[in-house]
Amino acid sequence: MVIKPKIRGFICTNAHPTGCEAHVNEQIAYVKSQTQAADKPKNVLVIGASTGYGLASRITAAFGCNAKTLGVFFEKEPTEKKTASAGWYNTAAFQKAADEAGLWSKNINGDAFSHELKAKAINIIKEELGQVDLIIYSLASPRRTDPDTGEVYSSTLKPIGKGVTTKNLNTSKRIIDSVSVEAANDAEIQGTINVMGGADWELWIKALSEAGVLAPNFKTTAYTYIGKELTWPIYGHATIGRAKEDLDRAAAAITASTSEIDGKAYVTSLNAVVTQASSAIPIMPLYISAMFKVMKSDGIYQGCIEQIQALFVENLYNSNPRLDEAGRLSQNYKELDDSVQARIQHIWDTVDTDTIDELTDYVGYHNEFLNLFGFGFDSVDYERDVDPLVPINNLVD
Repeated sequence: MVIKPKIRGFICTNAHPTGCEAHVNEQIAYVKSQTQAADKPKNVLVIGASTGYGLASRITAAFGCNAKTLGVFFEKEPTEKKTASAGWYNTAAFQKAADEAGLWSKNINGDAFSHELKAKAINIIKEELGQVDLIIYSLASPRRTDPDTGEVYSSTLKPIGKGVTTKNLNTSKRIIDSVSVEAANDAEIQGTINVMGGADWELWIKALSEAGVLAPNFKTTAYTYIGKELTWPIYGHATIGRAKEDLDRAAAAITASTSEIDGKAYVTSLNAVVTQASSAIPIMPLYISAMFKVMKSDGIYQGCIEQIQALFVENLYNSNPRLDEAGRLSQNYKELDDSVQARIQHIWDTVDTDTIDELTDYVGYHNEFLNLFGFGFDSVDYERDVDPLVPINNLVD
């Protein structure tokens, strides 16, 4: 079939297998071109391995560190009439490249929140890896089923305390308008914490620890976005922010619970980037478009793969990691620079529909959004028929 992007609001409902492969190969090439840390992980579990920062982490571990990687994800497989999700094609491309490079790599598609999937991952680790020395936790989901009670928790994108009305870039209409979001109630706050906080990260480490598959001196990190004043009303100081604060609690608890083997858990603060999740958050399309304009003009913008490659070298495997005031690994320091934030704020205050292209890099934002789904790559012929039925090698049943 000929595959063209089908965009509804802030989501794209299809993906291009050849384009996704091009995107993955670009990231692999970048990592291979960089200087790597002297210390490296050997056996890596990536929970949420198919898109965004999770995929970048797997690529960095495999092609930067020559590590064996086990990837966990929840993606839609293709049919003859419908494409797979982008994460499916990303993983197929990653696995193809890993096979060609002679790298050990296996994949599990399913509910990472369940006990069953954790047990499946542990069995693979026991049989083929022995132990893991790095666990990346990079899940993003709108809901989570508690594996013990069966209760389904849902997350919300709402402010806390009072409602917010704010400037907004309406990507469907390509105009600057405003958006109003009502305040979350207590149940919505707690539901968001239950989905996006540290509870499942703790359950993964607990299960791995009890199974004896955590290597001495292992490291684990979960990713967060902190932002500054402009994004705080709907992000940092809102329901998502409250959930992200719970990651700090979980990191301390994990480090304490694995102290006998000198385990270390970190939360990593990263820059805002275009992801499927961030596109759904009010404020973020306009904020990121303005941020692109400023940081690209300064030559300091980093996407997912650039940040994660830097994270491994500068922080995770550096004897002198850069920590913020909360003890998180800091990869967002360039975005949070006062000068950068002041110029973003100026754009935010002055931009209107007529000046979107002049004052922001919305074109760059939109291109990166298309890239997430395998579209917008000059090397790909989008008029050509392609087979959507692309398998993932080494996919564990």
